[in-house]
Amino acid sequence: MSKNVLVRNIDKETLKKLKKKAAANNRSLQEELKELLEMHAGPDIEEVRQMVRENLEKYRKQGRKFSDSTKDISEDRER
Repeated sequence: MSKNVLVRNIDKETLKKLKKKAAANNRSLQEELKELLEMHAGPDIEEVRQMVRENLEKYRKQGRKFSDSTKDISEDRER
């Protein structure tokens, strides 16, 4: 369910920058602000770690294996 938020007393320069950013992204100011809020309200580090663990477990159940890439990375760095 969507809710509305009202933000008051935004500095003129801040508002000018936000409008410029919105225009650069071909969005309205409202769309730009919504995007910024959603981006910053994304999953925290523990949620991301849990998602990674769940995906890793899913792949392991499917029989997929993940090799240790340390050797490959070291070789690439030595080039």
